[in-house]
Amino acid sequence: MGRQDVRADLDAAAVRAFTKHILEDLRALEHLITEGAIESAPRRIGAEQEVFLVDRGWRPHPVALPILEALRAPEFTTEIAKFNLELNLPPLELAGDCFTALERRLTILLGGLGTEAARHGAGVVLTGILPTINKSDLTLANITPRERYLALNDALTRMSGGSYRLHIQGTDELHIEHDSVMLEACNSSFQVHLQVGADEFPAMYNMAQAIAGPVLAAAVNSPLLFGKRLWAETRIALFQQSIDTRGATPHVRDLTPRVRFGERWVRDSILELFQEDVARIPALFVSPSTEHAFDVLERGGIPKLHALQLFNSTVYRWNRPCYGVLDGRPHLRIECRTLPAGPSVADEVANAAFWAGLMLGGSATYGDVADRLDFDDARANLLAAARRGLNAGFTWLGGASISARELILGELVPIADRGLTDAGIDRDARERYLGIIAHRVETGRTGARWLLQSLAGMGRAGTRAERLAALTAATAARQANGTPGHEWAPAAIDEGGGWRHNYLRVEQYMTTDLYTVKEGELVDLAAFLMDWKHVRQVPVEDDARRLVGLVSYGAVLRLLAESPGRDGAVTVPVTEIMDPNPITVRPETTTLEAIRLMRDHCVSCLPVVQDGTLVGIVSVGDLVPIAERLLAHKLDDD
Repeated sequence: MGRQDVRADLDAAAVRAFTKHILEDLRALEHLITEGAIESAPRRIGAEQEVFLVDRGWRPHPVALPILEALRAPEFTTEIAKFNLELNLPPLELAGDCFTALERRLTILLGGLGTEAARHGAGVVLTGILPTINKSDLTLANITPRERYLALNDALTRMSGGSYRLHIQGTDELHIEHDSVMLEACNSSFQVHLQVGADEFPAMYNMAQAIAGPVLAAAVNSPLLFGKRLWAETRIALFQQSIDTRGATPHVRDLTPRVRFGERWVRDSILELFQEDVARIPALFVSPSTEHAFDVLERGGIPKLHALQLFNSTVYRWNRPCYGVLDGRPHLRIECRTLPAGPSVADEVANAAFWAGLMLGGSATYGDVADRLDFDDARANLLAAARRGLNAGFTWLGGASISARELILGELVPIADRGLTDAGIDRDARERYLGIIAHRVETGRTGARWLLQSLAGMGRAGTRAERLAALTAATAARQANGTPGHEWAPAAIDEGGGWRHNYLRVEQYMTTDLYTVKEGELVDLAAFLMDWKHVRQVPVEDDARRLVGLVSYGAVLRLLAESPGRDGAVTVPVTEIMDPNPITVRPETTTLEAIRLMRDHCVSCLPVVQDGTLVGIVSVGDLVPIAERLLAHKLDDD
């Protein structure tokens, strides 16, 4: 996705021309493989780090572009949202102290980023999903204004019919709809690349698929989205659903999702994966290509395969096959996309070392796992890990059932150690990074567990926004110390920097657990809800959950006073007494504006509406804590 010259207007002629280039690139890659031109040594490892930028209230801060302009560092680049950045680390030869060097380099670069971010009123946080992110942060106003992101949004929105739906169920349940690709901006990962030879690619790729579940189980760090407790690694469900453009069909037909694990083992070549994707998945956009791969080959050059690489960048396999050219030599890589960002740099590098060691040691120990593990079991293992983390159970080689902890500690960590040893990785590095994995698994203290236990430990202290801000602040503080996540003390409510930042907008404290009535229902039902829940207003919705009015306690009293008897009020629908045009606000409305509206219109509550749909309500009672804290602060100052 590094190219800027992309187009989302897929006219037939442009698609045909682009497809021709993709097919030519595939034939050129086949030629390179057949001729033995693909580099087989040295083996290299690389990584991409995604980060969130936050403001002083620990909310997403869309200042990526001015920060990049000030940094002018080639390692940093944009991501889809203006509150995300990506850091690309140059490849290192997999030997000696490469993982120590990776951690050192990443720490230095993130330190420089943090220093520059501070000049723009921002902080840097490594986490799979930012706890404080809200749906209102995901507007197109926050999309990075680069042609490739705008084209991506246009193409996916067109294919999805203009609506993106999420339905994820964990401890809580999230069921929402959105209007742009910006849901993808909730995710932040640490992607690891391993260079492999053409001949070994099938067995190595199959190994990556087999270990995807166990490696993720030890690395989960994304249990929260919009304040809901969902999967241990919610990124997996979020990314798959947010990029899913498949429509329903009138019969049971298999349609290939753009984000996926895959359908079968690789038997012969990397070409199988590319060919499957080209055959099943439509291009999102096209790009004019000046390269004709076979012309480059005839001149003795190495083609970049631009068309194939652009197409491949919009197909999101969890283990992505990659082609590249480094120092004039073509190579193949496997990119692990399942790992989240965080909890710390040390944790991320430990995850990378564990994965790379298993790739090498697993291949040496097991051979081609395609002969020993059912593909559907490998796919199910990944989903189990994403849902339950270290509490997952797996189906392993030979159909054996085993817990995640038993498999990782009893079998996989030793195999990873052998793989790293055979690659020439220093003993100190092996002990440090695999030790982090082992201790994390032994204690069960993944990043996901730390977040959930910290949240539970806060109980009902503060508002939900304050608790989520405290989690984010604590994450940033402990990352700065450099200690692995399994050693972190729980987050405390006072780490969020105080209450002021958490009452800036109504979405931070509005009530979302609503009791409503439908427009045809009885006034008696509204009165019952008021009495039962001790509220003075009940919103009225239609069948599409659009707000159509507001019934107040005063309106019910007036009806009862005017009715000849109680039976006269029983059959009256709420539409007869509701206010059909209540004063409303949007989730991003500031608290000061909400207070002004209440005062000017003499109302005690404001329904919160987004695109006509009721999403919450804010009342005078919600503002009382602000007044109490302001008064306490004033008394302290006096």
